[in-house]
Amino acid sequence: MQSSPPGAPIPLSRRLVTGARGLVRGTALRRAAGAIAAASVPARARPNADRHLLVAPPGHGNIGDQALVEAFLEQVPGPVTVITRRAGDITIPEAELDRVVTVALPSLIYGGALGHARDVRAFAGLLRDARSLSIVGADVMDGAYVTGASIARADAARLAARRGVDARILGFSWNAAPHPEALAAVLRAEAGGVRMLLRDPISAERAARDGFAEPRLTADIVFAAREADDLLAEELSARLGDAPFAIVNASGLVGDVEPQLAEYLPIVRALREQGLGVVVLPHVSRPGADDLPICRRLVDVADDAGVVLVEHLATPPQIRGLARRAEITVTGRMHLAIMTLLAGVPAVTVATQGKVEGLMASLGTPELCQEPGPGLGARVVEVVAAALPVDSPIRRSIAHHLPTLVERARANVEGLAAVPAAIG
Repeated sequence: MQSSPPGAPIPLSRRLVTGARGLVRGTALRRAAGAIAAASVPARARPNADRHLLVAPPGHGNIGDQALVEAFLEQVPGPVTVITRRAGDITIPEAELDRVVTVALPSLIYGGALGHARDVRAFAGLLRDARSLSIVGADVMDGAYVTGASIARADAARLAARRGVDARILGFSWNAAPHPEALAAVLRAEAGGVRMLLRDPISAERAARDGFAEPRLTADIVFAAREADDLLAEELSARLGDAPFAIVNASGLVGDVEPQLAEYLPIVRALREQGLGVVVLPHVSRPGADDLPICRRLVDVADDAGVVLVEHLATPPQIRGLARRAEITVTGRMHLAIMTLLAGVPAVTVATQGKVEGLMASLGTPELCQEPGPGLGARVVEVVAAALPVDSPIRRSIAHHLPTLVERARANVEGLAAVPAAIG
């Protein structure tokens, strides 16, 4: 191979190849270290074990991740151990503290080989007292975000299944172009006995095309959540003089602040022209994907007393309480959309990572999924106008399909919940 002159830029193709080789080597080392560590822990399980293990999503300022964990806890009775990366990544509701504990295993999913080996050994010890293992799949299984973490989740589920523990990946999306290493890990896990629960029909079709033996169609488990808290809704209604309102979320994940503002301002103005107050609601606040700066900027630029900002991250029950009083939601965050739709309220959602299309297909409302970029504002204004009437076809379609999604969401915990639900 011809070498580049000294000081010359390294070609992109060579950088990509080098990066891919590094990923494979690093992943292989972590997997080997984890396998050795797991083998050092006897697989004998305690008879009549009743503890459920839940591997949580990253959390740490992401209310969607918090909602996923809380929905599982609502549905599954008995003792639960929630496995997180760091202490404090997930907040356990006060009412659940008598039966739920958290265990931080920083390198079970992330981190280097040595830490991974240590945490796999601890995880294998937890499996000895486990009745089940559930891993929150959501949007983190296909390698689109952190490929090594997707592989580690699949490997953890496979280890549990090999030790006779009921193992499942809770409702997850599957990208049209999954990372090959993530796909291989998931297929290994399924072959080892792990249940693969896809959360929308498009993902289930993609999974079948990619070689899944039995992709089971469920729905996002947050559709099964029921607890609601009206306090935030009451506070915001008072600030808006009890006017009807819309919820707007500008996402730190979708794009840069100023281009988003150019698209979101026409949406806010159109909502105000419809006589609606606007509640600007951040959904994620953590480094690298923080909604708060763009939400603050949107309220500042709107300069309208009828546009109010929630300055903190609300809890999932507070969001459900708020959503059921809203007329409509516009959001860049999928779980804000789900908690809105759960109330039968339309949620126009900006698509990221190919995961929103399947959600809206499940409801028969593809127009509620909108691609980011130039023209977003004008497109959303049109959809909002179509969705707002109380008898709109969009609202009727949501009402028609929602009970099916709720039942499918409950199917994520079939065999774990007090009242099992059939997978449809």
